[in-house]
Amino acid sequence: MNLVTGLRAELADTVWLDTALETVARQPAAIARLFPAVGRRCGRWMLKEPPGWSVDDAARVLLLTRLQDKSEIPQLYRHGDAAEKRAILRALPLLEPEADTVTPILEDALRTNDARLVAAALGPAARHLDAAAWRQGVLKAVFMQLPLDQVADLDERADTELSVMLAGLAEERRAAGRTMPADAEALIQRLQERGQ
Repeated sequence: MNLVTGLRAELADTVWLDTALETVARQPAAIARLFPAVGRRCGRWMLKEPPGWSVDDAARVLLLTRLQDKSEIPQLYRHGDAAEKRAILRALPLLEPEADTVTPILEDALRTNDARLVAAALGPAARHLDAAAWRQGVLKAVFMQLPLDQVADLDERADTELSVMLAGLAEERRAAGRTMPADAEALIQRLQERGQ
């Protein structure tokens, strides 16, 4: 995924973004005022490439990659709106901050009812979640009917406990006259076939 190419292809004017990137590289504390301004200054429409990313997602991720000191990330997340939080979640795999920075952010996102945050938290950065938190995240994704193909390393991390949890959810839904999403049913079947 080349965020820079995809973003620059969409922006008619990159002066503000270029200046912001240089500023954050020289003065990391400036991100506190520049990060929230991205949507207003760059735009919020969807990019053609990479799919599923908006202009403000990409611009915010680029700003975060300019930070030498990752200690600003938890505060940006804590004070950010949903779009800012989603950009941070998407940036985590590129930034590689310490696990004690990443895990609380992921866990917070998984506690929300914002499908965009839950989906982003189950992306590549989810490798920082322990097995129990990851399973709960997958269960929440199924409950929210998020596409499971957005869950990073799903087949590699899925285990017996997840199979039991999903089967229980399927039973509850059937009893209530509701169906499970097709991709969740397919996951249950794959897990049962491999003995998990």
